[in-house]
Amino acid sequence: MTRVKRGYIARKRRTKIRLFASSFRGSHSRLTRTITQQKIRALVSARRDRDKQKRNFRRLWITRINAVIREKGVAYSYSKLIHDLYKRQLLLNRKILAQIAISNRNCLYMISNEIREKVDWKEYTEII
Repeated sequence: MTRVKRGYIARKRRTKIRLFASSFRGSHSRLTRTITQQKIRALVSARRDRDKQKRNFRRLWITRINAVIREKGVAYSYSKLIHDLYKRQLLLNRKILAQIAISNRNCLYMISNEIREKVDWKEYTEII
């Protein structure tokens, strides 16, 4: 049998993995098996934290909107505002509402007042 010289493809794969883990500490950047394990772990953590970041930003936006809405009157809350927005079919997402709440509070007050006037308030009195 003829001699098979190996190593080119395997070495190329290993160097590609090592470039990914070059900033890791200790054996996590030197040993091939450990590097592959840490790469998998890093990618899983990145995916998990991207999803967590989306949840955290949504919570932040909701908190900001609720704080600004409750400043004017305690009777009106975030949940009622969102319910009225959907009822009026206004396409303002929470991110935009939070930016409006921070930059221009009067504009958010005007939006909420317009929505309150248009929505039938008998529904809220029947619930209470």
